[in-house]
This record gives sequence, C-alpha cells and structure tokens, in this order.
Amino acid sequence: MNPPKRRAIFERLRAAKPNPRSELEHETPFELLVAVVLSAQATDKGVNKATEKLYRVANTPAAMAKLGVEGLVPYVQTIGLYRNKAKNVVALSEILLRDYGGNVPANREALEQLPGVGRKTANVVLNVAFGQPTIAVDTHVFRVSNRTGIAPGKTPEEVERRLEKFVPDEFKLNAHHWLILHGRYICIARKPGCPECVIRDLCEYRPKTK
Repeated sequence: MNPPKRRAIFERLRAAKPNPRSELEHETPFELLVAVVLSAQATDKGVNKATEKLYRVANTPAAMAKLGVEGLVPYVQTIGLYRNKAKNVVALSEILLRDYGGNVPANREALEQLPGVGRKTANVVLNVAFGQPTIAVDTHVFRVSNRTGIAPGKTPEEVERRLEKFVPDEFKLNAHHWLILHGRYICIARKPGCPECVIRDLCEYRPKTK
C-alpha cells in the first residue's frame, strides 16, 4: 500500500469519528490500567459491567490492595481468567503503592514490569491516560492492518512496528482507536461489512462482501 492511500484511509476514519475514545469506562489512569488488565480475552462491555460495581468499592491502589484477592474475586468472576487477573490487579496495586506513591507510571518500562501488564496494555495506558502516540495492537487492529494492507505482519509486534513506521504522525495518537473501532463494528472477523465501509475503495482486501 502506498503512502497516499494510507493517508487517505486515516483521513476518512478521522472524518467518520473525529474524537475516538476507549470504550473501557474509567475516570483515572489507575481505573484504566485495571480495566485493561481485566480486558484480556474479555469484552469491553463485560469489563465495564464488572468495574461499574468494583470502582464504587475500590478505585485506588490503596483500596484495591486492602480489598485483596478474595475480596476482588466476587467483582470480576464474570470475566475470563478472573482469579489470575485478580491476583495481578492486587499485586500491581501493592507495587504502585510501594514504588510509585500510588501513581501509575507514565513510561513503558515501568508499566511492563507490573504483573499482568504486557506491551499492548502498556501502549493503551500510555496512549489513553497520558496522551502518548503509542499504537496498541489487539486482535482487531491486527486483523484490520493485515486485511486492508495498511500494515501487514505475521505477529502483533511486527504489525505495531509497521504501523509506527507507516502511519503519518498526525494520525498516530488516535490510530489504534480508529482501527479497533473499525475492526469491532465494520471489519469484523467472519464477514466484514464491506458495503458500509468508508474505506472500501482504498482497502486491498480482494474478496469483499456484498
């Protein structure tokens, strides 16, 4: 895919949704961090349903650490892998209290050292909470990047590197939001909604649906 076509794709995605935002409900960087950790192999809707009740009881590292794993489990047991995620959330809360004064660090290295936080989670937190132009590659971003030809790659890491290289700077802050939303609602896995797609004529996916 050539640069003009790639730019045109992001211009159209921006025109369709000028101010995209994460669909994970949160008020603070800590609430976002917990929500993203809980969202692995789970839906945003399912996570939001759980955190709506959880954050009334514990929405700070201190409150979460005090709640403990057994206290947290009832709030998150509707989410896949809930026990392991509960352990990670309590452990990262304790680390934030001990090492960062209860604040979420705004740098990748520190974030990735927290339990349950990988590169994708760190990218989401850095982007959404701290306004850094990172690009988080989840299953939707991976699929859309490969299917459209924007940034094909065999692994999430390869797709991320190519997006970092190919996405024009003016679009980088919101790029992963546009791609996630496009993959979640239009360019879905089984049967992409090509007739409703705003980038249909620019997309390099050949077997388009009718």
